[in-house]
Amino acid sequence: MSGGLLIAGTTSDAGKSVVTAGICRWLARQGVKVAPFKAQNMSLNSFVTREGAEIGRAQAMQAQAARVEPTALMNPVLLKPGSDRSSQVVLMGKPVGEMSARGFFGTTGSVTDPSSGTAPAGDRLSGGHREALLATVLDCLAQLRGTYDAVICEGAGSPAEINLRRTDIVNMGVARNAGLPVLVVGDIDRGGVFASFFGTVALLSPEDQALVAGFLVNKFRGDVSLLEPGLDMLHGLTGRRSYGVLPFRHGLGIDEEDGLRVSLRGAVRESAVSSPVGEDVLRVAVCAIPLMSNFTDVDALAAEPGVVVRFVDRAEELADADLVVVPGTRGTVNALRWLRERGLADAIARRAAEGRPVLGVCGGYQLLGQHIEDEVESRAGRVEGLGLLPVRVRFAREKTLARPVGTALGERVEGYEIHHGVAEVTGGEPFMSDGDGQGLDGCRVGSVWGTHWHGSLESDGFRRAFLREVAAAAGRRFVPAPDTSFAALREEQLDRLGDLIEEHADTDALWRLIESGAPQGLPFIPPGAPA
Repeated sequence: MSGGLLIAGTTSDAGKSVVTAGICRWLARQGVKVAPFKAQNMSLNSFVTREGAEIGRAQAMQAQAARVEPTALMNPVLLKPGSDRSSQVVLMGKPVGEMSARGFFGTTGSVTDPSSGTAPAGDRLSGGHREALLATVLDCLAQLRGTYDAVICEGAGSPAEINLRRTDIVNMGVARNAGLPVLVVGDIDRGGVFASFFGTVALLSPEDQALVAGFLVNKFRGDVSLLEPGLDMLHGLTGRRSYGVLPFRHGLGIDEEDGLRVSLRGAVRESAVSSPVGEDVLRVAVCAIPLMSNFTDVDALAAEPGVVVRFVDRAEELADADLVVVPGTRGTVNALRWLRERGLADAIARRAAEGRPVLGVCGGYQLLGQHIEDEVESRAGRVEGLGLLPVRVRFAREKTLARPVGTALGERVEGYEIHHGVAEVTGGEPFMSDGDGQGLDGCRVGSVWGTHWHGSLESDGFRRAFLREVAAAAGRRFVPAPDTSFAALREEQLDRLGDLIEEHADTDALWRLIESGAPQGLPFIPPGAPA
C-alpha cells in the first residue's frame, strides 16, 4: 500500500496521540512499513533521536508503536513553552531561538537569540512567516512518504481554530497540501461529542471539508447500541460515517504532550499499585515545579510493584515520602524561586540533612547545586542554588542533545540529555560513570543524587539498584520486583493500543481511507469557515 492519513481532534487531549499510535501498531502488525508524523508539536516532554535531534516524546512513542527508529522528520517543528507567552522554537531537532506567541502566530516579531535578546545572524525563522515553515513540513512528510508504505499524521488541538487557519501547518494546512484524508477523533467521556463533531466540520472551508472523511469516537463507556442511533443521525447530518467506537480503557495514554496529568495517565500503570514484593511500599513525591519537562522520567518508578508515585506542590506533602524527585524544567531559576516561596526548598534541605533520599533530574539536578549562572534561559545572572550538591551550573547558548550510555550503582544505564546548563562538579561521588568508574554525569552526596540524564530509570537493573538504596536510606523493607521490564510493559501497552484499533475500529474502511484518500462527493456543511 502507499498512502497516508491525518488524525485530527475536536479538542486537545481528545485522543489523537493514542489513536495515531494504535493505528501505527495495527499497521505494523500487518507487515506495513509505517511511520508517524506531527508537523508541529507544543510540548515540554521531548526526546533525543540517535542522530541527536530533539522531538516530542509522543512521536518517539508512536515510532516505537510503528517499530521504527524515530527521526527529526517525524516532528520537524517543536515548541517548548518558557512562559504563557513565549516558547523555544526547535526546528528539525535543533533550537533556533525564542519566539512570542504573537510573533509565531501573527504578523510581527522575530525569533531571538536568548543570550542576547536579538535576532541571530542567519535567522531561520522570523515572525509573521510561520507559513514559510510549511515548505519544511511538507518536505519532511514527502521524504517519509517516499520511504514508508504509509504515514499516519497527527494534528494539533482542533482543525477548526478559525483564528489560526491562515497560518496552519499542522492540521488542514498539511492535509490540503499533501492531499491527506482526515479522521476526526472526539472524546465522548467529556460529553458533547456529537456537537463537537458537527461543529468541527461546519467551521471548515469547503476545500477543507472535502478531506474530512468521518469520525472516531474515543473513550466510550457502556452499550454501543445506545450510541448507534446518534451516529446514524450524525451521518445523515454530515454525510460522513463513523470509523469506530473505542471503549474507555485505563492506562492507555502514551507520553503526555500538553501538560501534567496528575493521575499519571502517561504511566504504564495508571491507578492500581501492584502488591509489593517486600513488606513495605515505597512512596515517591514528585515536586510539580513550573514548566516541568520530561516528567515521564517517573513512569518507570510507577511501573514498579509497590511504588506509589504522586505529584505534590506543598511542603507538608513531602513528610511521608521515602523519595523526593525534583524533575526537569524549562525554567530552572523560576522553579528555584517557586520552591522557596512554597517552603518546599526548606523541606528538601531538611530531608537532605536527615539523610532522607532526594533525586534531581536535569533542571532539578541544577537547582540542587551551589549556584547557577544564567544569562540564557532567565537572564537572571548568578542565582544561589539549594546547596545540596557540590555543583556549579553555567547556562550555555548551545543546547546539549545526547544519548549517553554508562554505568551507575554497578549497572548499565542509558539515558538522553536535553539541557543548556553545563555542570561543574567539584566534589561528592560520581553518579553516572564509564566502565572504569570515571565520572560521566551527575554526582551524589549521601542520599542526595543528581543527574542530567533523562530516562535513566527505564534501565531495569539500575532502577532496581537505585530503589534498593532508597529503601535502605528511608528505612523501608521494600524489595524491588526481580522481573519488572519497563520496555516489555511499554510494548504491552502499545499492543493494547493496536488491539483497540483492530477490535473496535472499522479496519477495512481504514485501509481504504489510507490507500485511496477521502471519499468523493462529501457534502458541504454550512456555514463553513468565515471569510
